[in-house]
Amino acid sequence: MTYTLNGEFIELHKLIKFLDLVDTGGQAKMLIEDGLVLRNGVIETRKRAKIIKGDTIQIGDVTITVI
Repeated sequence: MTYTLNGEFIELHKLIKFLDLVDTGGQAKMLIEDGLVLRNGVIETRKRAKIIKGDTIQIGDVTITVI
């Protein structure tokens, strides 16, 4: 899956919610807090991490490439 970034960055929890991978922003935050989200192959626990072009986000078997 790819996400085309329109601005300089998007916060991680907003990206997860925007792509409808969860029903609520709270669920997105819980995924991140529980260490279930990888950013460029490393566990990312910052809900407001600034995701930029070139980043790869992995949640379970879903991989998001930010372009």
